[in-house]
Parts: sequence; C-alpha cells; structure tokens
Amino acid sequence: MTPLEFLREYETSGRTGGVERTLRMIDERAVYWFSDGSAHVGKAAVERAIRRNADLIRDETYRMSDVAVVAQTAEVAACTFRFDWSGVVGGEPASGSGRGTIVLRRRGESWAVVHEHLSKGTTGA
Repeated sequence: MTPLEFLREYETSGRTGGVERTLRMIDERAVYWFSDGSAHVGKAAVERAIRRNADLIRDETYRMSDVAVVAQTAEVAACTFRFDWSGVVGGEPASGSGRGTIVLRRRGESWAVVHEHLSKGTTGA
C-alpha cells in the first residue's frame, strides 16, 4: 500500500468504520497537534480526543485534498494536505478547514500515523 492509498483510507475511516477503524490506523506513540492548539501525546490521548470530537460533531464529513508526499523512504513517509470538515455541533451546522502534515511509519504492508499536525491557513497551492 502506498502512503497516498493509506491516506485515502484514513480520510474516510470514520465514515466507513467509525472511530475504531480510525484508531487501528494510529501508532501507539502517535503525537497529534490540532488546529485549536491542543496536543495529544500517545495513542490513549489521541483516542480521547478523537472520541470527544466524534461525540461533539454529528454527521461529520472530513475531506483531505491537495495531498502530497513530500518525503518517503521504505519505512517513513511525510505528507502535506488541505483539510475540510463539516457537521452539526450543538444542533447547528458547523465547518472548518486548514492545512495538515502527517508522518507515517511502515507497519507491515501498510502504514500507521505517528504524527499529525493540523493548523489554520492555506497551503499556498
């Protein structure tokens, strides 16, 4: 599986398999930095954040675009992308967007997320 194939699965994992599917794609030592300024270190902390978001945002749609693999070896890949999300928060429509960087580590024939950094702004593309 290529990093791009993995990211396409990651992008839709919440819609197609729920939080559990997304969590299977994340490394135990993962570090996530969200666009709200929060940091989540280790899979347990990342899981709490993902579950909190899933509880908060109903009918969420998450999309990644302009995905680029900016560095890759046999064991590690670094990618950049734009993200957009929409859903319902507190009964009201809500949405957001920004840019992201994700670092993947080889896990067998696939990959696992070891770092994700989401921030506000554009990619300049």
